[in-house]
Amino acid sequence: MSIFQAIIMGIVQGLTEFLPVSSSGHLAIMKNLLGVNTDTGILFDVLLHFATLLAVFFVMYRDIIKLVVDFFQILRDLFINIGRFFSNLTAIHKKPYIVLASTSYRKFVIMLVISTIPTGILGVLLSDVVTAAQSALLIPGICLIVTGLILFLSDLLKEGRKKPKNANYGDAFAIGVTQGISVLPGLSRSGTTITACLLCGFDRKFAVKYSFIMSMPAILGAMVLELTDIGGTHLAGSEIAAYIIGMIFAAAVGFFAIRIMLNVVMNRYFKYFAFYCLAIGAVSIIAYLVML
Repeated sequence: MSIFQAIIMGIVQGLTEFLPVSSSGHLAIMKNLLGVNTDTGILFDVLLHFATLLAVFFVMYRDIIKLVVDFFQILRDLFINIGRFFSNLTAIHKKPYIVLASTSYRKFVIMLVISTIPTGILGVLLSDVVTAAQSALLIPGICLIVTGLILFLSDLLKEGRKKPKNANYGDAFAIGVTQGISVLPGLSRSGTTITACLLCGFDRKFAVKYSFIMSMPAILGAMVLELTDIGGTHLAGSEIAAYIIGMIFAAAVGFFAIRIMLNVVMNRYFKYFAFYCLAIGAVSIIAYLVML
């Protein structure tokens, strides 16, 4: 893969990860169009996703730092509760248990953990399917059309009011399932999960925040799995340089795309991206049929 190809792929990833048009679908299409071929499977894709994860951190670092701190405090309180459970079995004066979801941020943390569970399971189960689907234009094309239909639906939904205080853990699990399914190339992760949030009645601003922050553990998990799989794979110096440059472009472009996305959701502009997804999906399917 050349540096030019890496730059194009990085720009495409940075834009499409946060705009609701499917980054995996566009990466699969661009690989086919540009003739990109790597010997490391989907490692480059995972690294590009990691770069856009950094963009999420730069935009939402205050929320993320608070959530991380609360996560470790929840773990501490959980172990305290476990200790109290065993001591209360024989104690005359029972010690009260600590409420884990005592604040909105703490409930947010627990919801993110619940969302990550089905995402991780589906990500592992569908990994071979995803790798196979990226080798041709048919599956990304079909999934892009599905994405377009999902985006049309999102603009028709009524304004939700749920924030962490009002949301429930069933919402978190359902949204995690949609994120797991959206690993299929052509299904927009942001579009699918934000629509799922809106279907659950989330406030639109909170839906965007939840979708983007929820992507972080999923991307980190996918990166860890991919890095353990490559084992002794040898990367040439030129390949390493291309990977790094692609990541830089993905992070920089993604930083601005996040800000655009919030405006898109708040103003119900998903329908414009829906037309785009339907068009690109149709073109991909036609191109696949022509190349048969």
